[in-house]
Amino acid sequence: MCEAAQLQPTAARSVKGRTLWVREIKPDHASLRVLVVGAIHGDELSSAAVALHWISLAAQLPVDAPQAIHWRFVPVLNPDGVFSPSPRRANAHGVDLNRNFPTPNWERDAKVYWEKRTRKDPRRWPGPKPLSEPESRFLYDEMQGFKPHLIVSIHAPYGVLDFDGPSVPPSRLGRLYLDQVGIFPGSLGNYGGVHKGVPVVTIELPNSIRTPLDGEMRRMWLDLLRWMRERVGTVQEVAVRSP
Repeated sequence: MCEAAQLQPTAARSVKGRTLWVREIKPDHASLRVLVVGAIHGDELSSAAVALHWISLAAQLPVDAPQAIHWRFVPVLNPDGVFSPSPRRANAHGVDLNRNFPTPNWERDAKVYWEKRTRKDPRRWPGPKPLSEPESRFLYDEMQGFKPHLIVSIHAPYGVLDFDGPSVPPSRLGRLYLDQVGIFPGSLGNYGGVHKGVPVVTIELPNSIRTPLDGEMRRMWLDLLRWMRERVGTVQEVAVRSP
């Protein structure tokens, strides 16, 4: 799947110097920009697998579709966690990358949440400051430069669908039903969806190791495309018309 995905190296590196790879699929006259991110947590291996499978499906979309989509995939944001001898949630500095984004009042809220709510769980340490990690800085820069209309963040293993930001959320993707679990200081959903106003669909696959069957991945994909046609395009059109 990695070979078939035709991933392209970026200049960005992980803490341990591993390349951060992307795949861009850009039809002419694309009207929507969508950023898909897998393996923010290194022990959620199935999330990277789904991103790689979806690259194949995105490459098969007709280039002359009425709503052509410019896709940017980052299938593995946390390669050091993925390739650790025992895959680990955090990066090589022990930072939970999904708590390291610059949400408002991060310095106060992230520390309080980690100490009080997680009881200093080392797997959920938000880091010494927002964007302290090269991996989170890379994704932040991607958001600033690519300016996505939608972010899809793939996780595991809770088996639900979460959503942050404007627009009506999808009620289901495949077998995953909407169950909004709240926002967390420093999370991508909080930063992108709540603070920046970019819809963030968070997919929680049911198993962190087992990749869903091909048919289930395709159903999730088709449901995502259907929802995007109905909702995300409308949000974009309103934004373009607004003064």
